[in-house]
Amino acid sequence: MDLNFKKPDEIVKSLCERLRQERIRRQFTQAELAQRAGVGVNTVSNLEAGRNVGFEVVVRVAMVLGLTREMENLFLPQLESLDDLRRLETSASRQRIRKRSHNA
Repeated sequence: MDLNFKKPDEIVKSLCERLRQERIRRQFTQAELAQRAGVGVNTVSNLEAGRNVGFEVVVRVAMVLGLTREMENLFLPQLESLDDLRRLETSASRQRIRKRSHNA
């Protein structure tokens, strides 16, 4: 459990700054990054400024910056015990019950 409480806008600002720093470290201009990611320069600028962009844009930029592994690991389940593993296996096998058709 993370007890380091941050507001969503603080997290966004921090992540956007890290992406900007990584772009600079790799010596890409915003235009070069945009071209490689298949997005517009304004989109990269908006991302770095923390303005609203789609999640796919974040993934595309992360891929160009070589951060694919970090993105793939973003929402991995935290398995700290055998019980956690069992719960994960049980939830993976759950399926929704189909609603009955009104015609039936």
